[in-house]
Amino acid sequence: MNFNDHDIKDEVVVSKEENSVALEFVIPASSDFFDGHFPQYKLLPAVAQFEVITRFSRKYFGTQRYVPNIKRMKFSAPIKPDTKIHLELTYKKDKGTVTFNMADANVEGKVYSSGSFAALSEISA
Repeated sequence: MNFNDHDIKDEVVVSKEENSVALEFVIPASSDFFDGHFPQYKLLPAVAQFEVITRFSRKYFGTQRYVPNIKRMKFSAPIKPDTKIHLELTYKKDKGTVTFNMADANVEGKVYSSGSFAALSEISA
């Protein structure tokens, strides 16, 4: 897979089923996602969160990176550098949607973002 990894490496698969996966990973302070975004108080931009979500959707479910429709998306809390993320993705192939929940892996109940989007499979492209 050829993409800029933005210094996100070694995600850990917490659980995996045919249509769902739970991952944990860290977006380090060295990631270019944080470059120029609030230099005094670095935060992960919403667009970067979505990039990570669609990247892992492609990696684990074979969906395209192109998203024709965002059905629902909520950003609940800012993500700081070096935060350990817990990401849950569910692919409903029959409906062509992926739902996601991005939360703090170390703080129970702290959700950073959640939602769902239309996802086309690479095979149907």
